[in-house]
Amino acid sequence: MKTSEIKELSDKEIRERIQELSDTLVRLRMNHAVSPLENPVKIPNTRRDIARLKTILHERELIKEQK
Repeated sequence: MKTSEIKELSDKEIRERIQELSDTLVRLRMNHAVSPLENPVKIPNTRRDIARLKTILHERELIKEQK
């Protein structure tokens, strides 16, 4: 997910996406512990997507506080 795509989302949508990706990350980790994933790069990519979403959300909160 690109930063430009994230910036188009509303705060509510970003929070929902963070929750969905967090659940996905837990499932990926559990599946990987049981048997190796076909594409283990999905785990760090999912973590990075969550971090991007949280960063954009935090930036928006800081802007709201300044106003």
